[in-house]
Amino acid sequence: MDFLKTVGGKIVGGVVALVVIVAGISWWRMDPAARQHLMGNAGRIAGWFGIVLFLPWATFFVIGRIGRMESNLAGGALVVVYTALEMVLLAWLFNWSVAGATGWTFMGFGCLLAAVYNLFTCDWIAEKVG
Repeated sequence: MDFLKTVGGKIVGGVVALVVIVAGISWWRMDPAARQHLMGNAGRIAGWFGIVLFLPWATFFVIGRIGRMESNLAGGALVVVYTALEMVLLAWLFNWSVAGATGWTFMGFGCLLAAVYNLFTCDWIAEKVG
């Protein structure tokens, strides 16, 4: 079994090294405008992700009040409101335009990610505060 672990580890390490080398070469060969476009979008996504992570913690008092109501409808509505606000912010960051199937896929993935995070975080905060 140790043989398989070491062989598997070497294969995974080789694949990771190959991906890093290919990404580095691609970055080096990329024209400056495309590189700037990628960095700008990455910055917007990172900023949005930070707000998604911070929002439930910044409004813990609202979550506590909703949690004391002991209403699943109110809790669900709060998660929907948080997620909707975060999706509006994401659309605004990208100038209200989601282009193509890739854009819609990432927007859907972001919505799903935000909704699941909000659900679990709000539930945990309500349990601790309430």
